[in-house]
Amino acid sequence: MERVQFQQEQMLAELKDLVQKGLFTQKEVKQIMKKRTAFETALVRRVAKKNDYLRYAAYEMGLEALRKKRVERLKLPRQGTSVSDYTLVRRQFHIFERALNKFKSDVGLWIQYIQVAKKEGARSLVGRICARALQLHPNVPSLYILAAQHELAHLSPSAARILLQRGIRLNAESVEMWREYVKFELGFVESMRRRWDVLGIDVNGKGKAKAQEDVEESMNERKQARKEIMQGAIVKSVISNAVKALPKAALFVSVHELLSNYPTTPALCSSLLDHLHTLLRQTLPTDPVAVRLTATRGLTAGLGGAALVDALKHANEKMIAAIHEVCNDNSGKDAEGMARSYAEFIEEWVKKEDLDDSLVSNASPSFDIAT
Repeated sequence: MERVQFQQEQMLAELKDLVQKGLFTQKEVKQIMKKRTAFETALVRRVAKKNDYLRYAAYEMGLEALRKKRVERLKLPRQGTSVSDYTLVRRQFHIFERALNKFKSDVGLWIQYIQVAKKEGARSLVGRICARALQLHPNVPSLYILAAQHELAHLSPSAARILLQRGIRLNAESVEMWREYVKFELGFVESMRRRWDVLGIDVNGKGKAKAQEDVEESMNERKQARKEIMQGAIVKSVISNAVKALPKAALFVSVHELLSNYPTTPALCSSLLDHLHTLLRQTLPTDPVAVRLTATRGLTAGLGGAALVDALKHANEKMIAAIHEVCNDNSGKDAEGMARSYAEFIEEWVKKEDLDDSLVSNASPSFDIAT
């Protein structure tokens, strides 16, 4: 109980400050003290569970949210920082630290702590938590991704790249890690394109007068370098390395989805998808999932009318051809999986609620496999 009493003593200054500012009444402060004492007692009297700490932290988050709302509503004048301005947030961090002393192996708890620290804008603390978490859990991709996102959000792309590369070295078979690295390099290319647009520099080395002076030296080399970057040379290299390290259909599906939906130029998107599908055909020529991905590449978002019908027919014909090819080339080894993939493709499109009945009827004659 000495621990509980110590924690109670630590609360007095902050609770007194809250009352003096008019943010909480004496009655509310007594209720806060009672609630905190119950939480502290639960952590001391028995073997504490993770949920005991999480409930305590959630209570403190609610208090801080209420304090902020009352500060905004009462429009209190700024008179410097007082103890109640930061202790509620600091208490949240302290609770998580105590929890992690008991549950160091709980990755979910580390991630929750990182998210809370991010929410409160504790930049340096987030970095320290990520470093500690990665020391204990070097084989958890999500921790590398969170750490890299934190560095990138604070304009440290080099640090983010190093974290992702380290994560890939230790988790080379993680689709999530490779996808995030491709996404990072794609974002880098897009940021460079926007920067050069602002400077008036294009990939051919032409630009405004000031920009022209800046890039006049070694113009040909610079022009070629910019051109290769804008054509996705860096991203293509990452994709090739990913396929070499993890030649699985799940990787191709994940990267295809990323490239198809990433907000970049149509030319770059098409070039990267071409590269991905070339690798796909070379690496997994008879994999059912890979064949379906190749066949349905033309079924992009926004298609409608005759264009959609043509794309559906084309996809259907490619899948049928692939089934026949598999049956003829390897004695039907992958035929069952290919047929299942084809059936899923048909079922997916037939069930689409927003698909016009007339389009289905126009396309349906081709939904047939010759025996």
